[in-house]
Amino acid sequence: MYSHYFNWPQVNSHGYHPYLAYPFHNYRGYVPYYYRQQPVRGQATWTEGGQVTQCGIPWSENHYMTAAVGENSPYQCGQTLKIRNLASQREVLVTIVDKVPGYPPNKINLHRQAFQTLGGNLDAGVINIEITPSPELEQEKWGKYLLEVTQTAYPEYNVIEYNSVGKTQLSATQIKETYEYILTSPQERIKVRGNVIYNPDTDRVISFDIKEV
Repeated sequence: MYSHYFNWPQVNSHGYHPYLAYPFHNYRGYVPYYYRQQPVRGQATWTEGGQVTQCGIPWSENHYMTAAVGENSPYQCGQTLKIRNLASQREVLVTIVDKVPGYPPNKINLHRQAFQTLGGNLDAGVINIEITPSPELEQEKWGKYLLEVTQTAYPEYNVIEYNSVGKTQLSATQIKETYEYILTSPQERIKVRGNVIYNPDTDRVISFDIKEV
């Protein structure tokens, strides 16, 4: 079993988080169902990225699982999208890091590594996809926090699925939240469970751990 355990009592979640283009806000519970946008079908192209982006987020973010959207897209800088290749049924979570002039809302420009992870043919240059926004991941900051830890711990894997599986009030000053992530590599598919315990009054991490399940 591959596991990690950390104890960071000094972490302050109000600071800048590399997976978001804005600071964390106070936790206010899970996102209501009506807020979650529905999947949209469209197309994806690919790019090698560039040094400067309109979002100010590098293409190397999220281990190159990144993308650009149209300037009039409903999706925002720093947002997480789940992209599914309709042909191969492969999925990947990508972070929006740039804007593309003239792209319609249902078209996305993936970094080459994300495009290839989905099984796209670079010579063909385009694949049919389904785009699913993940606002629940954007709102649940501790899920986003543990996602970064998981991606750092498994640099050769891609996170393709995410679920919140529990929230427990341990005491007046401690809340525990649990999340599960599905990771894939060319060789295998694994599930990683992460727990974070934090103080709801100070919004500081007391401890967190991740492990394969």
